[in-house]
Order: sequence, then C-alpha cells, then structure tokens
Amino acid sequence: MLSIVDAKPPSPAQLRSLSSSDLGVITWRVANFKERIREYVSIDPYTTRDPLEPNDDYDYSVVLDRKNLARVISLIAAKKDALPLPWSDIMADTLLHLQISKENASVVKYELMPKDNNNFYPYRYSTDIAGYILFGSQICGIYREMG
Repeated sequence: MLSIVDAKPPSPAQLRSLSSSDLGVITWRVANFKERIREYVSIDPYTTRDPLEPNDDYDYSVVLDRKNLARVISLIAAKKDALPLPWSDIMADTLLHLQISKENASVVKYELMPKDNNNFYPYRYSTDIAGYILFGSQICGIYREMG
C-alpha cells in the first residue's frame, strides 16, 4: 500500500501520458467515488465558475487512483471554513486523497481541462456550498503544446 508521505500530485508529463485504457479506468473509479461522496454531500447538477482565483479562500486537494497516481479521479476546492469530509471512509482502499497547493491544483486542472471556466460542480452540506469538485471523467482534452 502506498504511503501518503510518498505521494505527489501527477506532473504534466504523467498526465499527458495517460492512455485510453487509463481514461476508462478513471471513468469507472469516478462513478464509484461519486456514489461514496454523495453519502456525505449533495452535488449540484450544473457546473459553475472555476474556483482557482488569485484571492480565493479554498483548500485544494486531489483524489488519485492508488494503482496509478497519474489517474486523477477528482480535483477539489473546499472552503476553508467548511466541515471536513471523512476522507478515509470515502477513499476505501482504492483511492488516495492528497492535499495540494493552489499552484499544483491549477496545473492539474489546466492539463486535464484546458477550457478556462465552468469545470467545477458545487457541493453542499444541506443548503450551504462547502466547495467545488471536478471529476476526472470530465476530461475534455489533455493540453498539448503546439510547436
């Protein structure tokens, strides 16, 4: 089992190397992850603006597949004053939740979702928005430099 101390967010090169088989696994893992996280929060049906703004007040994290850390299952921006989710219950033994910097979150988001806005779904406790979540199955294209 991978130690959380050894885990790092995937690099742009690792994200660019994902295969179509990896994308299939990501989609399957996302479906399972959504079922588990919905036991604790409600996820809005429509996307909203991306939370990655210069003066935001979020803690960023990424959910990765333990078998291949380049497989991003979810990118999360949680409000700093929101109740924390029970990540160990949600992750089970197949996923890894990893706190990351806003800069790392921005790199991961841009590599997987090159479009600039409306990539994140709000999630709520009761009626209050607790944060925003992007799912790996939403990948609209992996950023590739032309040249």
